Amino acid sequence: MARVVLPEESTAEISELIDVLISLFFESLPRRDQRNWARVYLNGLVRTSGKKTIRNIAGTGASSVEQSLQQFISKSPWDWTPVRRSLAQHLERTAQRPLAWVVQPMVIEKAGDRSVGVGRQFVPQLGRTANCQQASGIWLASSEAGFPVEWTLTLPGPWTAELLRRRRAGIPDTARSLTPAQDAVHAVQRMAASWQLQRRPVVMEVSRSELPQCVEAFSLQDIPFVFKVDGTLPVSFGGAGRHKPGPHTAPARELIDSLRSQRRVVEWTRHGRTEGAVTLLTSAAIFATPGEDRLVPAPPTPLLLVGAWTEAALLPSEFWITNIGDRPLAQLFLLAKLTDRVALDFAEVCEPAGIRDFEGRSFRGWHHHATLASVAHAAMLLGPRGREAAPYPGPPRAAAAHPAVTAHPGMAAHPAATAHPGAGAHPAAGARTGATRAAPPPPVFPPRPVLPGQSPRREYIR
Repeated sequence: MARVVLPEESTAEISELIDVLISLFFESLPRRDQRNWARVYLNGLVRTSGKKTIRNIAGTGASSVEQSLQQFISKSPWDWTPVRRSLAQHLERTAQRPLAWVVQPMVIEKAGDRSVGVGRQFVPQLGRTANCQQASGIWLASSEAGFPVEWTLTLPGPWTAELLRRRRAGIPDTARSLTPAQDAVHAVQRMAASWQLQRRPVVMEVSRSELPQCVEAFSLQDIPFVFKVDGTLPVSFGGAGRHKPGPHTAPARELIDSLRSQRRVVEWTRHGRTEGAVTLLTSAAIFATPGEDRLVPAPPTPLLLVGAWTEAALLPSEFWITNIGDRPLAQLFLLAKLTDRVALDFAEVCEPAGIRDFEGRSFRGWHHHATLASVAHAAMLLGPRGREAAPYPGPPRAAAAHPAVTAHPGMAAHPAATAHPGAGAHPAAGARTGATRAAPPPPVFPPRPVLPGQSPRREYIR
């Protein structure tokens, strides 16, 4: 992708903010020189053009600086967890109050085999086998912005089984070979247990084979979730009452399509765009079957399956499973679509900050780099001249007399938002940058499509 070059005025202002963030997030670093090298590295991530390697950050003819940065990033034994936790707690206290924790996979393709965690493996995001590292970021996301605060690096089997390779990379004795989804679930559990954050719904994509374990892991800690699933996923439904037949099993797509007469219309604005979009939603109560490896039988977990038709599509195309039963479908849909917000900020901010650019070979160095890239990402978004964004509108509102629902990022927050955990109203956008913002242009909606199964009484609310 093209690298973003910030104007000199912006980088100077961001550098001032970095000085503040050093005092906020790096108190756990015991020595002043460590905090100084953190400052140098952060400014390099923001200011350096091209790939954000240690050599490029140090600059030409500065071998002593390069050696010191190598020591600080790859060998210095400072703990990255307190820095990430402080970043997350700071974002919770500011105007960037998140609505969800979004799990964003990251694939880093490599040419060689020396980078920690690299290996030839099938990557669902690429749809092919690649020589790469697989990582996941846990992002605090609102409709305004997304911020990565925690990272996992998946270690293929050889990296934990081969003692020599493990020692060379400095992989901790506690690290195990898991799937990217399992690594992400464990990271979320650690955040929920010890980071002192308000729990938010976890939004992530889960494969069929890992769904039972993910549902069980989050249910045990009362962590709300919205899992994107494939339409071919078999789901169990019915049989809840004494005289009701069932349970039955059918693919998620088939069950949702059978409920097309109960669809509700949602008009919303895509992240990063001004034109409107139209989506139809419906839902069904289902049950999650416990994993086959469970030793003690457990009753099925009641869940909600949500399905969406994109504009004039004949069949539902997107599906989510959630344990959140007290929010309108439109709110659940907007939570699920925060993955688009995160993907946009990953491409526009996190990649330019060098999140993929670490070329070292140590486990510790990779996590140090990812931590500093996350702080640089926050500095670039929180800076006085960071990207302008419309304020979060609060949850969408449903009209009492109409089955349609509107959801426009840019409207004022609805008072009912405080009734739902994790949907807190946000301060004005001016609190983010300290500047007055012009009102965003109204969304431009596409022509009303002819929607299969829509009755004449079904109206759209603009």
